Amino acid sequence: MTIVAPARQRYGEANQSAGVHVSRNYIVYGGELSYFTRKLEAALTFYGADFEIRAKNADNREEIERRSGTHQVPVLHTPENWMIADTTPLMQMLDARFPPRHMFPPGPMGVLVHVLEEFFDEWVARVMVHYRWHYPRSAEFASVRMAGGDERAAATVREWGPRACRATGTDSEHQQREAEAEYQRVLQAMETQLGQTSWMLGDRPTALDCILLGGLRAHTNMDPDPKEVTAAYPRVVAWAEGGADSWHGGGELAPFPESTPFAAFVLCEMVGTYKPYVLANARAQDAGAKAFHFDTYGEDVSYLSRPYPEASRQMIVQRIRNQLRGDERDTVESWLSRAGLAECFIS
Repeated sequence: MTIVAPARQRYGEANQSAGVHVSRNYIVYGGELSYFTRKLEAALTFYGADFEIRAKNADNREEIERRSGTHQVPVLHTPENWMIADTTPLMQMLDARFPPRHMFPPGPMGVLVHVLEEFFDEWVARVMVHYRWHYPRSAEFASVRMAGGDERAAATVREWGPRACRATGTDSEHQQREAEAEYQRVLQAMETQLGQTSWMLGDRPTALDCILLGGLRAHTNMDPDPKEVTAAYPRVVAWAEGGADSWHGGGELAPFPESTPFAAFVLCEMVGTYKPYVLANARAQDAGAKAFHFDTYGEDVSYLSRPYPEASRQMIVQRIRNQLRGDERDTVESWLSRAGLAECFIS
């Protein structure tokens, strides 16, 4: 694998980049404080791909957004001059290009990985938003860094933060406390798992590890307030700060459906939070509603109704429906029923 420079230096150089150009390598347009940029960065590292990361700026923004169809990051500029967004389908495309290093295994194990990844993509992301924008020190740090030191631009970024928190249901102090407790349970489960295996599902990484690393590297081991929390989990910190990048291929995953204690932990968490959230969002989308409510940690909470969580859920539904043989599909449906998640992914 060729990486232009160590991560911190690479992002520093990216801030000076201008324009869009065709490369024989992959180019990720994104930022070092972006959850999903760092997820994709971890995946490309695991694939052994030649890649670099560049900033989206005034010189290239219009072309990137026009060609990718989104204002969000990351956007992957491929060697054949495509510009594509959305990390989960991007990684499925890259799996076909780097088959020995796939992040989504074939068959039922791939469904397990996809379901677990979904929890962090579509639910735990709200914890990252809360930590960054509800703590003044972290909000100042992140906004100034994202704005390249421009205080006026940073102030605009900070105005956006609380709105994102309201949209994702962490406006009340109760929800903030519960979100932090939830994430500390995740950290403890990771710390325990890393005492047994090198990655969360065994002795090789998957898409699940990519999103966990994205959260740590962009948010909770980056911003000053959550970094104080993460520091209490030394295996997790070492893993985030380079230990996870040591994979050279090979290794086995724990078998489906038993998998690892970390997998069992996440599935249990999903039943009480992700499941009611994603099903309520689906109903709101069907009804054309702008918002919806459901009981979250004993409190009635309002959420913005958004099309993407439903689109993301449907990706798993389609994986089960279209990528499994009949006997595999029966096995997966039985497993989801036992986990209490059949209603989310079987239709």
